[in-house]
Amino acid sequence: MQTDMQISDVAAAAAFRRLVAHLQHRHDAENIDLMGLAGFCRNCLADWVMEAQPELSKEEARTLIHGMPPAEWKAKYQSEATPEQLARMQESMAKNAPSH
Repeated sequence: MQTDMQISDVAAAAAFRRLVAHLQHRHDAENIDLMGLAGFCRNCLADWVMEAQPELSKEEARTLIHGMPPAEWKAKYQSEATPEQLARMQESMAKNAPSH
């Protein structure tokens, strides 16, 4: 069902902030698993923020999304990806390519 309805900027901003807070709380949801399931992760979200706000550096954008410097987040919460996780990520990422 297609509709012409749009999400207001206020609602989009509120939902985005809630998503960021949720991801900062759920350290157990690793980026590799997010990539394998949805084709995006915290780093992707930070890259999108950086594209929308070009004055931010990659480090600044990722710090905003992670809630701490990305190197600190990685050291605390990121484990080594398994071959299975990497394969799921590659399969999921292939779905991100636009089909023309």
